[in-house]
Formats: sequence, structure tokens, C-alpha cells
Amino acid sequence: MPPIGSIVDATPAKHPERTTLSGRYVSLLPLDAAVHADALWEGIKGNENDSLWLYLFEGPFEKRADFDRYLQGLADSEDPLYFSVVDNSSQLAVGRASYLRIEPKHRCIEVGSILYSPALQRTRGATEAMYLMARYAFDDLGYRRYEWKCNALNEPSRRAALRLGFTFEGIFRQHMIAKGRNRDTAWFSMLDSEWPRRKQAFENWLDPANFSADGIQKQPLSAG
Repeated sequence: MPPIGSIVDATPAKHPERTTLSGRYVSLLPLDAAVHADALWEGIKGNENDSLWLYLFEGPFEKRADFDRYLQGLADSEDPLYFSVVDNSSQLAVGRASYLRIEPKHRCIEVGSILYSPALQRTRGATEAMYLMARYAFDDLGYRRYEWKCNALNEPSRRAALRLGFTFEGIFRQHMIAKGRNRDTAWFSMLDSEWPRRKQAFENWLDPANFSADGIQKQPLSAG
């Protein structure tokens, strides 16, 4: 008999819900345009932040009204399902992220459409947000494959994927057209069999004991 793949648990995963994912530094809340728009707009508006939108399919926005309409569309979406990243100290939204290409039948889900304001970038909260989303997908929802995809030219995103414990799988050539330009897509994944080790690495890195009094990390996440 030709090889046809190993037998796996075919029980469908759960669909992510509009719930709160609470962490030490940040929490992820269902994106609510009425509640989160002001802080998100303040954090990402202006020409100085145009680069935040470089590899996204939308933006940047010059007018607040256009941004508000766009954000309401995100809030109404089911797939992608969007969350706001809220700083626990200020209680302000400082970014957004989503689950997308949600396939409970195949127990496969992607994290993406991530937009971090400068206030969130390169902070403990930035990493914790990705930990919280991965933990929810694996531990609570039962997914076996967790994906990260980005424009192949987006080197910061590719470095982030590797730092967070994803494995590079290759390039899909001419995969999409984004803002009238070709997009080759870099694919990364994390599997349920890899998650326990990745989870421990996240928790070791996020432990306050891993940081000096002036906030410098003692061990990098990759050393977890």
C-alpha cells in the first residue's frame, strides 16, 4: 500500500471566540472600533508612521474618517478575527493582530495582519501578545498547525517569525498582488508537537527575573 500519511486526531478544533486574553504586560481584547479607535489612531497616524503600513494590504490613512470606517470593518470581520493589543498600564490600545484562514476541520490557523504602534514595538508586551495568541490557539482551541505568513521582502517580519519559534517552510512565488505590486509570500509554521518547548521558552523570557533593573534582557527568547 502506498504511503498516505499517519493517522491523527481528526476532531475539529474550536473556532476562536471574541474573548479577552490576559497577560502580565498586555491583554488582547476583541477589537472594538468605538473603544479602541482613538488610541490606535493616535499611535499610528502621521507621515512618520507610513512605514508601518508598507507590507499591509491597506493604509496608510490621511483622514480619520477613512480610518474609522476601515477599523469598523475589521471589528465586524469573523475571519480574520481581530483583537486589539491593550497595554495593561495605560489601558490604551497600542496595536492589533488577528487570527485568519481559520480551518477548524484541519486544525490549522494563522496569526497575521499584525500592526504594532511604535509604543508597542520591541517591548515585552509585543512578545507577550504573540505568546497569548499562540497559547490560546494550541492549549484552548486545539489547533495542530499555527501559521505565520508575510511578504518575502519583509525582513523584520521574517526575523520576528524565527525569533518567536516558527519554522521557515519556503516561498510561494507570485502568491498575491498587494497595492498593485507583486507579493511573493514567505511561509512559516509552528506545530502542536513543538508548542510545549516554545511555550516554555516564551514563559522563561517573559519572566520579570529575565530582565535587569533597567529593563535589559538577560537571555534572548531564542535561548529559551
